[in-house]
Amino acid sequence: MDANVDKWSSLGSRLFFAGAMVLFVVAVLEWILGRLGVAAKVGGYESGRLVEFAAMFLIPVVTVLLRQIRQELRKKNA
Repeated sequence: MDANVDKWSSLGSRLFFAGAMVLFVVAVLEWILGRLGVAAKVGGYESGRLVEFAAMFLIPVVTVLLRQIRQELRKKNA
């Protein structure tokens, strides 16, 4: 049971991380294009808002990583 939870949480973490990176890259590209004078808005959002969405996607990733660290520390102390 625990192996399945680890597998699924790892998969979910990777998907959220990939989504956050895509949003971050799009935000940077949009910001660069904006500085060059090209108007490009993805979904009507400004680049700062896309970075905020990317940060929100990273919260579950950090949570899963901290849980894994805690489990490893408990294994070492036991």
